[in-house]
Amino acid sequence: MPKQGVALLRAAARPKPKPSASDAGPTVAQNRRGRFDYEIMQSYDAGIALLGSEVKSVRAGHATIGEGYARFQGPELFLHNVHIGPYAPSRENHEPLRARKLLLHRRELERLRREMEQQPRSTIIPLRMYLSHGVIKVQIALALGKRAYDKRESIREREADRTMQRALRHAQR
Repeated sequence: MPKQGVALLRAAARPKPKPSASDAGPTVAQNRRGRFDYEIMQSYDAGIALLGSEVKSVRAGHATIGEGYARFQGPELFLHNVHIGPYAPSRENHEPLRARKLLLHRRELERLRREMEQQPRSTIIPLRMYLSHGVIKVQIALALGKRAYDKRESIREREADRTMQRALRHAQR
């Protein structure tokens, strides 16, 4: 009997794996063109510093990250050109397009800065904004801009996948 109790204590003492972005909460906003216009090299999950009216507005679904990008200002990383609409019931509202600070560990910030210096065509874009345990997070990605011929190749691959799926569906009938 004591062996079972020890096993239960050991199982309870194990650290739980950190949830990834895929098993995070509901997506509030998504950058659909991001994966088409850019080649994603690496992605990170970052917190974001928001005001109270911004949090309420994001939870209501009034956020747009399609034209957003991140830029270093000194040692910190800020998210620019992300529109969070005003929250109507609030007395004091926020500026919809203000720069918002991204919250990452210092090592992650240093790694991002180093990668951007090595790759001159690279940029940091938001891929999606989501809720994780009641906290608003942003999935950002270090990305390289695709050229026009890369985009055509992506379209060609997507069309080939669709025709293959269509053929499989008709073969099963």
